[in-house]
Formats: sequence, C-alpha cells, structure tokens
Amino acid sequence: MNNNQQKPVSFFGRVIGKIKKKISEFYSDYEEKRARQDIIFTERIHAKEEPPEKITYVRGGIDMQFLVLVIALIAFGATMCFSASYFYAAQEYGDSFYFFKHYIFFAIVSVAGTALFVIYGTPRFWKMFSMGVYAASIVLLLLVLVIGTTGGGAQRWIQLGPITLQPSEIAKMAVVMMLALYMSHYHKEIESTHVWGGSVRKGVLFPGLIVGSVLMLVMLEKHISGVMIIGIISIAVMYMGGTKPKWIALIFGVIILAAVFLVLVSDYAQDRVMTWLFIEDADPLGSAWQTLQGLYAIGSGGIFGRGLGNSCQKNGYVSQPQNDFIFTIICEELGFVGAVLVLVLFGLLIWRGFKIASRAPDRFTKLVAYGLTVKLALQVILNIAVVTNSMPNTGISLPFFSSGGTALAVQVFEMGILLSISRYSAKKT
Repeated sequence: MNNNQQKPVSFFGRVIGKIKKKISEFYSDYEEKRARQDIIFTERIHAKEEPPEKITYVRGGIDMQFLVLVIALIAFGATMCFSASYFYAAQEYGDSFYFFKHYIFFAIVSVAGTALFVIYGTPRFWKMFSMGVYAASIVLLLLVLVIGTTGGGAQRWIQLGPITLQPSEIAKMAVVMMLALYMSHYHKEIESTHVWGGSVRKGVLFPGLIVGSVLMLVMLEKHISGVMIIGIISIAVMYMGGTKPKWIALIFGVIILAAVFLVLVSDYAQDRVMTWLFIEDADPLGSAWQTLQGLYAIGSGGIFGRGLGNSCQKNGYVSQPQNDFIFTIICEELGFVGAVLVLVLFGLLIWRGFKIASRAPDRFTKLVAYGLTVKLALQVILNIAVVTNSMPNTGISLPFFSSGGTALAVQVFEMGILLSISRYSAKKT
C-alpha cells in the first residue's frame, strides 16, 4: 500500500471541517467589523471642497484616563468630606457620619444611573436630551419659587422626601447643552457677515434669550454665584460657537456695568465687596469671620499639614466646613502637598476633558464637551479664589469635594456625558 496515498475523509471529519471553516469566516467578519469600529455617520469637513473631504465618525471605548481621574476625585472627595464634616455633623445631627453617608448615597446612585447613559448615549441622543433637560430646568426653577424651601435668606431648594433638589445646578448643565445645540445648528448664520440678519440676531439675541430666561429665574432665587457661573459659561460657549469677538466684548461690558449697578444698589453686595477689599478692617466676629477662619486653616497647614482628621478650624470655626470652604480643611490637614495634589488632579481632568472635546465627532458634541469642561474649571478656580480671599465671598462649591447632593449628582452626570462623547472619534476619509 502506498503510504503517500491520502486516506478518505470520514463524514464526521467533513462536518468538523465545515464547522471550523464557518467559525473562521465568522471570526474574520467580526475582526473586520472591529477594524471598521462600527461606523456611525459621515459628513463633510469643508463644504467648498471638490471633491469633498469627508470625516467618518467611529465608536470605540471610553477615555480610561478620564474615568480613572473621576474615580480618584470621588474617592478623595468622600474621604475629605467625612474628615471635614464629622464634628459639625455630630453637633448638628447627632451623627458623625451624616454628611459622609449623604455623599456616598448620591455618589453611588449618580454613578449607577450615569453608567447607562455612558454605554447607550449617542450624539443624536444628547441632542434630544439637551432640549428635554433645558425645558425641565425652566419648570424646576419656576417651581422652586413657589414651593421651594428657604435657607440663608435664599429660596433655592425643593424638598422631595429625604432628598433636597437644587434646580440651579441642573440649569447650569442645561444652559451649556442647549446653547451647544443652538450654536451648532445655526453656526453658518452666526459666522456670516450679515449683522442683523445673522451674527447679531442668531449669534447674540437668540442665545441671549436662552441664557437670559434661566438667569432671570436664578436671580429671583437670590443665587448670585449661580448667575455669575451661568453667565460666564454661556459667554464661553457662545464664543466657541462662533459669536464674533466684538459682540462678546460688548456682552462683557454690559455684565460689568450690571455688576457695578448691583453693588451700588445692594447693601448686602457692598458689604461683601468692602469685606473683601478691607478685610483687615472688617469685623472679625461678623462679616470677616468665615474668610479669616479659612485663611487661618490654610496658613496653619504648612507643607505637610496637621494630618488627616486633625484639623482644628473645622471644630466650630470654619462655618459648614464640608461645603464651600472644604479646600481650607484640605490645606490644614494635608498641607501644601495636599492642596497641590487636588490642583493636579483637577488639572489633569480638565486637560483630558479638552482632549475629549478636540476629538468629538461633531460641532454639537465638541461644544458640549468644551462647555462642561470649562464649567468644571471655572467652579474650581472660583471656589479657591473665594477661600483664599482673592474675590468676594460667595457660595461656590468645590466639585467632587463639597457635600451638596444635587451638585455632586450633576457633576458625576456631566462627567458621564464627557465619557459618552469620548466613545466617539473622528477619522478623515
């Protein structure tokens, strides 16, 4: 018998061979699809190009560096929230863990809820969401004026059983997203050379109505810091959306005049400004108390701080140390090193946010990503400016650290929007 002669293939051998072939074909198709990265849509980069250069939008994984930074800030924030609040919580509520449990509850619920949006959110979905959240924020801002609870002379909260909702925090995000939707839809008219028919009407007046409606309602709550943050973020989004610099400069001029007028007619505002300018002459037991105690906390921290949990100023000196002035407790307990660590983490997160924005798939998502990142950066800068007496004292929370429930939930959700956008990238074709 010839050893080189091939043996006949059995029936089972042929079946197994076909199965292997089918698996191989399926795997090849799967790899090809992965290589294409699930193409979503294409559009021109430059409308006048002939033949038009196109850009293909593809879907991949989330920005892991951004996610790690968010998790690190939440963990750091939870630790410092407990350390800064346990004495005050024990005094006011008889439970040292009161604010810590509050923080953990909102962190877990917001992270769990946001995860679904990160996984399933698409650029088209976020466009529809923008209109919905803007409408909801208007309704909530109207509602808070009718049934809202009052605290510190301001009516800003809606009580929903054990949960307190602050509509102005939702409004900040809503304005960014609605402006991004509007500016991306009318960008040709906004960037046109026609003044009243384009760049002013579409680039100033209509965006002004979107922002002004919210600002008026927030102002009725006597929420000055909210008005300031929404106003600055809105101008940033309008500028990035194509509103001409000369109109941006005019808007800034109007805002400055409005701020001066507010100070002139408001005794409360005058007192804040005079305390800021002449703090050495202000009443140390009155208007200057919180600012001075915060500065004492920062100064006593030194290079390495007193140690985690060892702050003295949180024991009845810094008012509600778990909120707006929590950065001063970080400085006291962890020193200059801890303060720098906080700034580095925020700096890296903001940098990654801008990277996500630069790779965003379209004009709308790009404006949303830039707007939300600017919002984060602005709140960090303003909070630290307040506690270091670099600007007049006003209530601005430190993202991921201050214990406010609505603020934390909205911040986590905003980071989820950025992570959702990071799943989409752009390739020229």
